[in-house]
Amino acid sequence: MTRTETRRGRTTTLWRPTGPEELALVEASGWTAWPPRLPEQPIFYPVLNEDYAVRIARDWNVPASGSGYVTRFEVDTAFLARYPVRQAGGETILELWVPAEELAEFNRHLVGRIEVVREFHARA
Repeated sequence: MTRTETRRGRTTTLWRPTGPEELALVEASGWTAWPPRLPEQPIFYPVLNEDYAVRIARDWNVPASGSGYVTRFEVDTAFLARYPVRQAGGETILELWVPAEELAEFNRHLVGRIEVVREFHARA
């Protein structure tokens, strides 16, 4: 987890592995918000390191939808304190669990734009 000081205060860098459908909704927001969760998705989970996001995008999203993307974004650090870090496997498998009903508020604490930093595609 990377922390940065900006003119708006301290931020934390998070990553999110995503497929093409979710990425299209992020793009439609002007790269400034995550879309609402579907009923079967009660949790929005950004991850705390790029390597973990790469593994999910490459190993899960590509087989499921043909493409996988790693996004990076900044969130106000003080706001993130409400979400404990969850270890979802090995020592570097770290995520935050944001309840779906809190995602709009989470989006209000994003600082800057969501950006795609890596992409993976199924081989033809």
